[in-house]
Formats: sequence, C-alpha cells, structure tokens
Amino acid sequence: MPAGHAEHRADEKRSTARPRVAVSSCLLGEPVRFNGGHSRDRFVSGALSAWVDWVPICPEIEIGLGAPRETLHLEGTPEAPRMVTRTSRRDLTEPMTALAKARAAALRVDGYVFKAKSPTCGLHGVPVHGSGRRGRGLYASAMIEAHPLLPVEDEGRLHDDVLREAFVERVFAHARLRALLEDDWRARDLVSFHARHKMQLLAHDPAAYRKIGRLVAEAGTLPPERLAAAYGRAFRAALATRATVGRNANVLLHCLGMVSDGLDRVRRADMVEVIDAYRAHQVALSVPLALLRHHVKGTGVTYLAGQSYFSLYPDELGLRNHVA
Repeated sequence: MPAGHAEHRADEKRSTARPRVAVSSCLLGEPVRFNGGHSRDRFVSGALSAWVDWVPICPEIEIGLGAPRETLHLEGTPEAPRMVTRTSRRDLTEPMTALAKARAAALRVDGYVFKAKSPTCGLHGVPVHGSGRRGRGLYASAMIEAHPLLPVEDEGRLHDDVLREAFVERVFAHARLRALLEDDWRARDLVSFHARHKMQLLAHDPAAYRKIGRLVAEAGTLPPERLAAAYGRAFRAALATRATVGRNANVLLHCLGMVSDGLDRVRRADMVEVIDAYRAHQVALSVPLALLRHHVKGTGVTYLAGQSYFSLYPDELGLRNHVA
C-alpha cells in the first residue's frame, strides 16, 4: 500500500476512535445496588451506548459486599472520610481505598460516569455524617485524585444539556488522542492531529492554544516520550476549560474569515447575523455550525473541512441543539 494511503487510513482511524468509558454498573441496569436493584439511566444505557464501549465497575461488589447488602455512609470530615456500614459499624475505608488505587493504576479509559450521591461513587453533595457537611464518595475521590484531567460526571448532571455536551466532547477528544498515542506515531502525526484540533482548542482556552502551538513547533526536536507526555497534559488541560458562547462565536467568525472570499456579500452578512443570534442566546450552536459547514464544503477550504470542531462527536447525539 502506498505510504500516503496508509497515513490517510491511520488518520481516519484516529479521528473515529471509539471511546472507552468507565461507568457505575448500576447505571447500565445491572442489579448491583444495595437493595438488589439497579439505577438504569436512559441517556447512559441508551443514546450514548451506541457510540462508546462501557467499562462497568461496581466498587461495592468488587470488595465482596454482594447485592443486596447493608447500606453504607461516610463519617468524619469531607477531607478524610471513613466509609462505615450503617448497622454493623464495619469500617470499609481501607479495602475501598485500596481498590480505588488499584483500579486507578490499571484503568485506561477516556471518561468516567459515576452514580450520583453514592457514598462510594458520588461526585458532589454526599453527606458526611458527624460533620454537617457534604463531600465526595470515597472511591470517586481517589479515582479523581489519580486522574485529575479525566472527564468525569455523574448521571444526574448529565441530564443538563450544557454539562452533557461538555462531557461527551471531552470524552471523544480524549479517545482521539489515545488512539494517536497508542499507535506507532511520529512527530508529523502529532502535528497533523494538532492541526485538526486547533479550532476546538481555541474555543476552550485561547492562551493554552497558543502555548500548545509553541510545543508542537518543537515536535521534531523533542524525545517522543517527553513530547507525548507534554502534549497529552496540555491538550487535556485545555479541554478541561469550558468552552463559552463568546469563544465559540469568536471561532465561528475566525472560520468565516477563512471562507469569506468564496461568499458573496449577502451570504457573508447572513452568516454574521446567525453568529450574532447565537452570541445573543437566540439560537443553538448547531445553527451557525451547520451553515458554516455548508459554506466550507462549497468553498473547498480543506483546512477547515478537517477540523474536529465541526464533528466533535457523532451528529446523531444531537448535543449542540440546545440554546446555551
């Protein structure tokens, strides 16, 4: 096979990488809850399941508690909680912490969906008895400490349109980066990857966009391991900064400038009007994006046609259809 065709197929494989996402097993309908039931979530087990490979995990089952089981709660302080069974007063802090550390060391995923408000997996608002305060589940806390840049959410927050879109975007971006770095990549592959993600990075963090650009400029001079580690950290950190309406609007205008020579005055004015409507929270981001993508195809600007910004995840998920 000619080298050019092989490189194109490698790029295509990386751009369509299927995410691996860890998930609390009960959210997929597995009967592992304390009462022997489940907490199947419609988005997690339904719409998203068609596009990701789940890695189901139930920490309570893994430390041998079984289902049904005695309920648990946290005691002490949110900074150093203890996990205790409610009736028998059995302290499970050490086995749960040990499991979390072992799992964190071995887990290679692009995101994690936790069970909300669980003393084990809850990300927010978990009662810590005796303190009058709330904290984070013991297992989830250890996992996040080990992987601070991993996209994480609970199923409750994924019901929010904005939070759901932000989480899924990061998951698919992490998957594309993983596919690149797990492959037999070269410096030019990283340069190509970065070029395809420039507009996406710019929408999240303009300062990081410029910093990563300087790093990529040295791609041919840095040792591969050092380059991969530095780029991976910078890329993930940039996407952890939430894209805003203002930054998205600026990226849309930036892209419009690249295709404006191929548009007549009326079409340029129409595009600006739609972007302004998005900036004013009158239409969803999908509206100016669809129109701009149409103009990109019509003008044949290949640089923009390959930008991840226009296809962050499968269109079928419909995640850019909300009005911010």
